[in-house]
Amino acid sequence: MQGELLALALLHPDREYSIAELAAEVGVTPTAVLREVDRLVGGGILTDRRVGRSRLVKARTDTPLYRPLSELMSVSFGPVSVLTDALAGLEGVERAYIHGSWAARYNGEPGLPPADVDVLVVGAPDADALFDLAEEASRRLRREVNVHRVSVEAWGAPTGDPFLTSVRERPLVQLNLDVEVE
Repeated sequence: MQGELLALALLHPDREYSIAELAAEVGVTPTAVLREVDRLVGGGILTDRRVGRSRLVKARTDTPLYRPLSELMSVSFGPVSVLTDALAGLEGVERAYIHGSWAARYNGEPGLPPADVDVLVVGAPDADALFDLAEEASRRLRREVNVHRVSVEAWGAPTGDPFLTSVRERPLVQLNLDVEVE
C-alpha cells in the first residue's frame, strides 16, 4: 500500500488527491491512507492543505528526496499507475493486465528486475492508439512497454491460444480501469 500510494503521488506531482480518492485508487480504507499520509507529510515527502472539510495531498517536489524517490517508484510501482491512466481513457478497452516478469516481481516472485513491462489489453481499441500509448508509457517508465491486444471472445475462450494459456497461468496484475482520469 505504501508503494502504491507513493507511486500515485510522486508520479503525478501536479495533481492533488483527497484522502478518499487515494483510498479508492489504492484499494484500502481511508483510515489506512490517512495514517500513511500523516507519516509522509511529517517526513517531508508529501504536502497537504485543507479545502473545507477535505484534506488534499500531493508530492513535494521542492526537496532533494523527490527525484530519487519518484525514480524508484517509477521503476518499482510506476507501471500500474501509468498504464491505468493511459488505458482508462482509451475507447474500446474492456480490461487490461500487466503480465510477464514485471507482474511476477510485483506479486513477490524472486528474480532479476524486469527489463520491460508486458501488457495484455482485452477489447478492440485502435491499434495506432495502442502503439502511441505504449511509446508514451515506455518514455515515462524508462523501460519498454509491450502491448498485446486480444478480443473479449479470445480472452474468454477456455482453451486454444498457447500465448493466452501461458499468460493466464502466470501472475497477472489487473489494472483498475474504472477510475476517473483527468
